[in-house]
Amino acid sequence: MPFTDSAASLLALPRLSKRLLVASVDASLCVLTVWLAYCLRLESWHSLTGLQWLPVIASVVIALPVFIRFGLYRAIFRYAGWPAMVTVLKAIGVYTLFFITMFTAIGIEGVPRTIGLIQPVLLLLAVATTRLLARYWLGGLYRSTLIRYARPKVLIYGAGSAGRQLAAALRNSAEMEVAGFLDDDSRLHGNVLNALAIYSPADLPGLVETLKISLVLLAMPSASRKRRNEILHLMLESRVSVRTLPGVMELAQGRVSTTDLRELDIEDLLGRDPVSPNHILLGKNIRGKVVLVTGAGGSIGSELCRQIIALAPATLLLIEQSEFALYEVHQDLVQKLARVEEGQSVRLVPLLASVRDEDRIREVMDAWRPNTVYHAAAYKHVPLVEHNPAEGVKNNVWGTWITARAAVEFGVQDFVLISTDKAVRPTNIMGASKRLAEIVLQAMADNSGATKLSMVRFGNVLGSSGSVVPKFRQQIKDGGPITLTHADITRYFMTIPEAAQLVIQAGAMARGGDVFVLDMGEPVRIIDLARRMVELSGLEVKDDDNPDGEIEIQIMGLRPGEKLYEELLIGDNPEATSHPRIMKAHEDYLAFDVLEGKLNALRVALDVNDVGVVRMMLSQLITGYQASGDIVDWVHMEQEADYSRSGPVNEALS
Repeated sequence: MPFTDSAASLLALPRLSKRLLVASVDASLCVLTVWLAYCLRLESWHSLTGLQWLPVIASVVIALPVFIRFGLYRAIFRYAGWPAMVTVLKAIGVYTLFFITMFTAIGIEGVPRTIGLIQPVLLLLAVATTRLLARYWLGGLYRSTLIRYARPKVLIYGAGSAGRQLAAALRNSAEMEVAGFLDDDSRLHGNVLNALAIYSPADLPGLVETLKISLVLLAMPSASRKRRNEILHLMLESRVSVRTLPGVMELAQGRVSTTDLRELDIEDLLGRDPVSPNHILLGKNIRGKVVLVTGAGGSIGSELCRQIIALAPATLLLIEQSEFALYEVHQDLVQKLARVEEGQSVRLVPLLASVRDEDRIREVMDAWRPNTVYHAAAYKHVPLVEHNPAEGVKNNVWGTWITARAAVEFGVQDFVLISTDKAVRPTNIMGASKRLAEIVLQAMADNSGATKLSMVRFGNVLGSSGSVVPKFRQQIKDGGPITLTHADITRYFMTIPEAAQLVIQAGAMARGGDVFVLDMGEPVRIIDLARRMVELSGLEVKDDDNPDGEIEIQIMGLRPGEKLYEELLIGDNPEATSHPRIMKAHEDYLAFDVLEGKLNALRVALDVNDVGVVRMMLSQLITGYQASGDIVDWVHMEQEADYSRSGPVNEALS
């Protein structure tokens, strides 16, 4: 530590002081090397007297001007390399020429001529050595000091096992410097753990100022999301970024490391704890069976596949129309695939197919005769479907109808449709198409034989394609603004793994024609979510009340077909099931013989892309559907534009 302190003091000196200090060192080296030259010449330790001091004076008088002329005092020693050594060699060479001429070639009475030969060699070694020592001593310290000051200072929330392991992992890290612990246990406050102080969470605002804290690491893997959410509330006023460790089950197989740290997931902000699954329901329709998933490359479809292979089906059929998405999910599943009981592995079959291709779907069903089908294939992006309504209805309604017909024909035992909260009193084509798909299944269930047709309705899943969370995170990283469609817009949220587990369990409870609704908890205002994400990034929202904030939230206006609020039930009479997060709705529908005729008429309007008639027919088929805004189908708008440009001309010619 004394060496470190003295080096730090040297680095802090003004440049002129540093140059004078180095010149003094060189002058001292001149004196030292002349004395050593005498000792070597006389072969004994010798004190300088009389004329013997003349070489000392000459050495200093010659050396310093030569060194100044060659720029030895302009060099930064901590960066000194081979070019600097060459410069030292040249300077000593010129010095040697003068010194040898004076004391060896000409000679001075009382001074041995060999002094003129020995001393320049010793001075070269001494000066070069000091430069090299300065490079390694000051240079290494300077770099380490820069790194230390550049590293963000962090506090670890949680002085338990995970916190201690994380602190140990960060001890030699160049990424961040641990300044101490925060812990809820008041008995630990004021104590020291592994040379790090333990503070009260209430002291965080003051610690941010005094210790220059920029980041808090949550090392509480076993804490519930509710408790984590309470902790996050405490940090909002302190303007610190927050990162967290994974859950306790994810860390059970190994020690904690810096690579385990991750950005806050949205579930940390929502404070929702998933319910433990019912393993009997999970395995009922899957274990040892042939399972088919449509839309296997999508957000929900791919997670369903991951959950399914963990439940040891005999065969898992992956149907996907996107080649890239199918390749991605298949490779992911191959890597994750684990051996099941009795040493038999799950057979994965990736199949390129569109659910609108009836021949292909029947071909697949006939070849494998699946026991269970999860129908996740759908167009789900509200504005895109609103701009391409015919394709959205054909894919979501006819894709479901074709797949369900094939399932009934080839004896599938359970068919589960993945639906959406946007199907409830829809204001957009996507929601209307999903509700019509539900109605088709409800009507078919009256005469589906041994096949149990059911559907599971839920809201937004976190991390899905088009999710606001990764979008907001990227916008914050880019410095803003965060773009929001409306200040009052609210949505239900659920994690993809939880949604997939609940879909599997709900399907296992089906009796036929069931409309299952997942308990999504309380709806979340998206603007509140955006604000919390900004604040937990250590930044402030820029608005009228805080013009000095860093991230602005811009309101862009609702997109075509978008609702302010989503609902999960059309009626208000949900029925409880054996699972606390799964309810059953009772929704009205048309008898199939009536519905089929209306569907055929709708198909005619779709084939000619008469969007006005399509919207009118959907409003007749679906309770509560109210189309919002003008028709925004791209083809329809372009045709209207062409007509407006060419119509007057055609009329004049006629």
